[in-house]
Amino acid sequence: MTTQSGPLARPARVAACAGARILDARCGGVRQTRAVDSREIEQFERDGYVAVRGAVDPDVAAVCREAIWEAIAWQGVTRDRATWTRPVVRVPCPEGGPFEAAGTASALWSAYDALIGPGRWGRRRGVGGSVPVRFPSEEYPGDVGWHIEGSYEVNGEYWANVRSRARGLLALFLFSDVGEDDAPTRMAIGSHLAMPRILEPAGETGMSGEESISRVRPSVMCRTVVHATGRAGDVFLCHPFIVHTATWPHRGTTPRMMAQPGIYVEDGFAIDGSDPSPVARAIFAGLDTDAT
Repeated sequence: MTTQSGPLARPARVAACAGARILDARCGGVRQTRAVDSREIEQFERDGYVAVRGAVDPDVAAVCREAIWEAIAWQGVTRDRATWTRPVVRVPCPEGGPFEAAGTASALWSAYDALIGPGRWGRRRGVGGSVPVRFPSEEYPGDVGWHIEGSYEVNGEYWANVRSRARGLLALFLFSDVGEDDAPTRMAIGSHLAMPRILEPAGETGMSGEESISRVRPSVMCRTVVHATGRAGDVFLCHPFIVHTATWPHRGTTPRMMAQPGIYVEDGFAIDGSDPSPVARAIFAGLDTDAT
């Protein structure tokens, strides 16, 4: 995955627990225009994510798909299945037009206010991040591995610190329908609570994503997992410390199109219990809990 606008992070390779249970995160396609409610905020703090269903209008998502097809055409990939020779093709998320409409959707901006705090996150007239387009394929895509997102660059690597400097959320914008067979992103529920204790000793400097994930107990990856599945226009808002991975193979019938930007927060969060935001409360809870 990526930072908000930087190059691709390098996920560490950590084996998943074969016995992990999968929670079904699917639901109907009713458009959500309100902010997340208290129940969803509680879920976010406990589980590390909330799904904002129908956050982006389906018609807007459809135009975004067309623009993504145009972007990958420069790499020789078209709707002709004969050109689907690679399991994944990555492009920067296009800018302007439908992506501005998607990135400024009122349901999302309200949710950012609720989870991060009004006036604390960087308003962007678009989506950002990269779009890994995953095609039906049994071939190993090469980018599968449990990791957390890096937020800032140090010597060519993306790092994170316990205050989550430069990242308030990880957002997963579904621009196509994504089912269980379509190589959905997999998240370990509650894994965000394990990361603060790992990151805290590194202080303000932080550590690389690869180093931090190497210190995670294997039991964290044996937690119940959830797949980011849903209808085009759904958006998953994830705690910046959630442990997640791409999945394979893609055994569906159509390419999966999803953008994965970071929601920018310049100074990060206070971790002494004084910060009222749900993101910070989860970090503080993780520091006070042996989340294994």
